Amino acid sequence: QVQLVESGGGSVQVGGSLILSCVVSGYKSGRYRMAWFRQAPGKEREGVASMYTITGDALYSDAVKGRFTATEDNANNTLFLNMNNLKPEDSATYFCAIRWRGGDPLSPREYVIWGQGTQVTVSS
Repeated sequence: QVQLVESGGGSVQVGGSLILSCVVSGYKSGRYRMAWFRQAPGKEREGVASMYTITGDALYSDAVKGRFTATEDNANNTLFLNMNNLKPEDSATYFCAIRWRGGDPLSPREYVIWGQGTQVTVSS
């Protein structure tokens, strides 16, 4: 059974940093596309980063470009979202997702398997 487990969320002040982790179990090895999403209360889920494993080719939403970086520890089946210079508008529940359907890499409709989410709160 495929499972994604996120961790690393928490509360930080403006300008701080966090590293989110997503452990992938029961999924195929090799290159695949994954993505990170976030959802704030009352807002739609939005894609912030998408990356191909193995090669590390990544793309980012304009809201986080230059501040967030998607990385991986392939040997341990762990995906990371490195978040720097955090802003209050980054506060949300963050999710990792895999099994891309092939469409817009930052659209939540294009991913089948999701983690449970981890909360990030940025305060001023």
